[in-house]
Amino acid sequence: MSEEKQETPVNESEMKKEEKNQPGLPSHPDDGVEKRIADLEEQLSAVNDKFLRIYSEFDNFRRRTAKERVEILTMASADVIKSLLPVLDDFERAIINNENSTDITAINEGILLIAQKLGSILSKNGLQPIESIGKPFDVDLHEAITNVPAPTPDDKGKVLDEVEKGYMLNGKVIRFAKVVVGN
Repeated sequence: MSEEKQETPVNESEMKKEEKNQPGLPSHPDDGVEKRIADLEEQLSAVNDKFLRIYSEFDNFRRRTAKERVEILTMASADVIKSLLPVLDDFERAIINNENSTDITAINEGILLIAQKLGSILSKNGLQPIESIGKPFDVDLHEAITNVPAPTPDDKGKVLDEVEKGYMLNGKVIRFAKVVVGN
């Protein structure tokens, strides 16, 4: 007859001892969970640290850009003021010359030249007057001060007179024209 190998029955306590002695398996079932919790806490700490660093960098960026924006605005106004200084010089010279001058025509010509120079400088800096008289009334450009009867039917809804000139700076209205509109 053939020999049959008989397996010896193993009791449960011996099986548990063998499982504990095997490498790679936790000695206690809760050890794996605790290790996982420790790993997750470490990852959370790393992510939290990274978040705080990024938040700090963003906050510094926000402060820096706000400061730069203020500096740009300050320097932009400094450039405009520098370009207006020659007009101020011309006015000072005109005042001195007007004290001794009796020629009204020369005074008027001097004032007209200064006004043209000022208009040219402001135009170079993006300022444009709003043309209003004879144009249809536009609430985006005009502010109606009063309505008067239109002299002709064609003048209804059009600007008849301009009380105060309006201006646009780089295509945006900075002062509405105050006008009289025909009804």
